[in-house]
Amino acid sequence: MLNQILAIFSTLIISLVSLLGVVTLSVKPKKLQGVLIYLVSFAVGAMFGDAFIHLVPEAYGKLENKAPFYILFGVLFFFVLEKLVKWHHCHKIDCKEHFRPVASMNLVGDGLHNLVDGLLIGATFLVGIPVGLSTALAVLAHEIPQEIGDFAILLHGGYSVKKALFYNFLSALTAMLGVLLSLLLGPVLKGYDVILTAITAGGFIYIAGSDLIPELHHEESLKKAFKQLLAILLGIGAMFALTFLE
Repeated sequence: MLNQILAIFSTLIISLVSLLGVVTLSVKPKKLQGVLIYLVSFAVGAMFGDAFIHLVPEAYGKLENKAPFYILFGVLFFFVLEKLVKWHHCHKIDCKEHFRPVASMNLVGDGLHNLVDGLLIGATFLVGIPVGLSTALAVLAHEIPQEIGDFAILLHGGYSVKKALFYNFLSALTAMLGVLLSLLLGPVLKGYDVILTAITAGGFIYIAGSDLIPELHHEESLKKAFKQLLAILLGIGAMFALTFLE
């Protein structure tokens, strides 16, 4: 019972992150970008740390030789999911005239992404509280910079601040649907939680490696690169610290 409560509470907290965008209105874009890059760095460490410290060992412990195939499926699934979402986005650098449809489709894509996040969080909490908490923290670390970016897209798309916050939060709430579905399906479908745990590992490896790390290479300063490395190590350290709950 505690697992289910923590899964729902964690997902609610993650959904509320979508409201953080309003805080950025009083921050200068250059300063905000400087902070976001270290949040992305922390997310890299958190996702890699969760995948290799918690999820992969859990998957191998229960799925044994089947684990690699589910992990690889997770990598490919998130690749396809990302492609499906980005098909609707503008492919030009300057696409201000298309901002409205881009913003609308961003909401749809984000809603689907959050639904999947909820499914994964619910499944990992069914496996165990430490695994669920580590996954929720990794998702949270990734969601903070992402939701701030989504809020900016909606504003550029012509939405008012109130509407941007409302629709971004509505999109984030699909994670609640995902976690409830997982908690309902888990007890019914044998092996559901462990298989989703392996798929989550593959998804986190894909997101951290293909989406987040390339963002860090835009900075050429060695000083900033060192700070990014420290933030990555901090993310890994946070995942390692959760092993003491086991």
